[in-house]
Amino acid sequence: MSNHEQKVAVVTGASQGIGAGLVAAYRKLGYGVVATSRTIAPADDSGVVTVQGDIADLATAERVVAAAVERFGRVDAVINNAGIFIAKPFTDYTAADYAAVTGVNLAGFFHITQLAIPHMLAQGGGHIVNITTSLVDNPDSNVPSVLASLTKGGLQAATKSLAIEYATRGVRVNAVSPGTIKTPMHPGETHQALAALHPVQRMGEVSDIVDAVIYLETAPFVTGEILHVDGGMSAGH
Repeated sequence: MSNHEQKVAVVTGASQGIGAGLVAAYRKLGYGVVATSRTIAPADDSGVVTVQGDIADLATAERVVAAAVERFGRVDAVINNAGIFIAKPFTDYTAADYAAVTGVNLAGFFHITQLAIPHMLAQGGGHIVNITTSLVDNPDSNVPSVLASLTKGGLQAATKSLAIEYATRGVRVNAVSPGTIKTPMHPGETHQALAALHPVQRMGEVSDIVDAVIYLETAPFVTGEILHVDGGMSAGH
C-alpha cells in the first residue's frame, strides 16, 4: 500500500483511556494515525505519529493536521475525543473552569475540524466523530455539570449541522454519547456510585465506545447520528 492510499485518522485526547483505545482500533483497521494530547509520548509504531500540545490552541491543531499531511499525505477521519469534565454546582464554577472546559471541548473541536475538512473535500470525503456525554440529553441531579452540557450540547448540535452542510460532499459527521466509562479519569473507589447512575447498573468499558466509533467509521449511510452508548441512560432512569 503506497503512502497516499493508506487512510489516516486523527485522534485527540489520545494518550490514555478512550483515546488510546481509538488509536489501537484505527491501526487495526489499517489506518495511519496522528495521535495528540498534552502529554503523549512518542510512538514505537511507524504508523502512528504523535503530537504534543493543548488542543484548545489553534497552533496545536495546525501542527496535528500538518503532521498528517506531511507523513501520510491525507486526512480521512477526525475523532474529537479530547474533553474536560468538571462537575460543580453552577455558581461554584470559576472563570478558569469556564476557560478550560470551553477551550478543550469547543475550541478543541472547532480548530482541528475546520483545518481537516478541506483535506477531506479534496480527496472526495471523510468522517468526523465527536465524543459527547449522555448528560446532554439527560441531566442528573446527582451530577451538576452545566459546563459539560453547555459545551458537549453545542458539539451535539454542531454534529447535526455539519452533517447536513456536508451531506452532498462525502464528509460524514457523527457523535458518540457515552455514559460513564471506566477510564483513568474515574478513581476505582467511585466506580460503585457511578455504576448506579446507569439503568444497567454498571459502567461502560473503553471498548464499548471504541466499537461504536468504528461502527460509525464503517457505516457509509450514517451521518448526523448521535449514537448513545450509555447503559440505557438516554431511554430513562
